Amino acid sequence: MSGSLPLVFSVTSGKGGVGKTNLSVNLACCLVQLGKRVIIIDSDLGLANVDVVLGLTPQKNLFHLFHEDASLSDILFPTPYGFSILPASSGMSEMLTLSTGQKLELLEAFDELEEDLDFLIVDTGAGISDNVLYFNMAVQERLVVMTPEPTSLTDAYALIKVLKMNHGVERFQVCVNMANDNKSAKTSFSRLYQACDHFLEGVSLDLAGIIPRDNSVRQAVINQKPFCVTAPDSPAARSVQALAGQIASWQVPEMLDGNIKFFWKKLLFH
Repeated sequence: MSGSLPLVFSVTSGKGGVGKTNLSVNLACCLVQLGKRVIIIDSDLGLANVDVVLGLTPQKNLFHLFHEDASLSDILFPTPYGFSILPASSGMSEMLTLSTGQKLELLEAFDELEEDLDFLIVDTGAGISDNVLYFNMAVQERLVVMTPEPTSLTDAYALIKVLKMNHGVERFQVCVNMANDNKSAKTSFSRLYQACDHFLEGVSLDLAGIIPRDNSVRQAVINQKPFCVTAPDSPAARSVQALAGQIASWQVPEMLDGNIKFFWKKLLFH
């Protein structure tokens, strides 16, 4: 980790239901276990569910930042697992599309946290809506979550394509979740890689992790607790621990695309 600059990465997907939020929460647990200071921002602004996955009920969320002059520290909610979350609102249609001013306000608000943070995990919505694309542009690395299903592969490709063609984003990490076995997961990644290689010149795609299908994950979701805490020796938890270990070694990229970022003032002089 260079200097005191936090590494900011999104956990994102083209398709809903691939386990993105659950992965974000469990990665945060594992990074904390590695001694890292972590915040998750729930950037699925109209359909927030990080707090739901954790069984928590924060009193304030991002709506209060934009509409009631709350500060970021007013909204940050500590979890029992050693990381904090920045909750979003659920069922508020005015949060579905942020104005340019609100987007910049959110990025600026994070400047006060840069000294106390190692990793900022941005849990995005699914698909290619304006908010999803914006948050994927504002991070330094993107972890695209897919499952071995053909629809998930198609939608992951669509997300990567829009970010590359419209916004010049070229670096992507991929995690195959709910895999029946390593072979089928690698085949799915290989198909995505070949499609990107064939149609999207200049895209860099790496397979960061494979998380197996695991009953303890489902049980943990029902109990609203991270499976890395309730079943730390389960196959899924071990895979997430390995992925977190890899993420812990990621460096803040030297070359940034032209999009405005979290902590952009510091990055300019990095």
